[in-house]
Amino acid sequence: MPSARDAQPARGRPRDTGRDLAILDATLRLLVEVGYDQLSIESVAAEAGVGKPTVYRRYAGKAALVAAAVEHRAGSVPPATGTRDLRQALLQTVGWLAEQIAEQEVGLLGALFAGMRSDPDLAAHMRRILRRDEAAMTEQPFGGARGEHLVPGAAGLFAEIVPALIVHRLVVVGEPSDRSFVEHIVDDILLPLLRRR
Repeated sequence: MPSARDAQPARGRPRDTGRDLAILDATLRLLVEVGYDQLSIESVAAEAGVGKPTVYRRYAGKAALVAAAVEHRAGSVPPATGTRDLRQALLQTVGWLAEQIAEQEVGLLGALFAGMRSDPDLAAHMRRILRRDEAAMTEQPFGGARGEHLVPGAAGLFAEIVPALIVHRLVVVGEPSDRSFVEHIVDDILLPLLRRR
């Protein structure tokens, strides 16, 4: 039998998801435009067309707001590779990761890196997101390739090395992570490193 407490209507208005999206989109636009240090709750509220209290009701501060915007933008999981061949599984996973990283604006990556250096709260939020993504990426490492004798911690090595190589290629070198680069990562770096000798 439901209690009187269960029968009470919820207090306040339901949250407007349109405002949520406007706030997150405005955060990402301004982050690219002005950088993390110059980003403010006030500027996000103005850009989103909402009041400051609307933003503060949803997010404890700037770091939490930026982290939520990043999570909103990059919420995908690696595909099931569907192969037990280690090389093919690596090619598929590295190719997917290269596409995911390439879809991020270089200005956004730069703003996040700079913000993580200057704000420990943002760094903590971003590391939480990165650990979650790393866990998803390595949950079923390399498509469950069988018959391969891998070095201990192979999945962790993959998660440390591959994103760094792709970001370096895109941001520092200024070249795309095309098929030949993905094959280079797999054939020249990952396979020799991850297979037990």
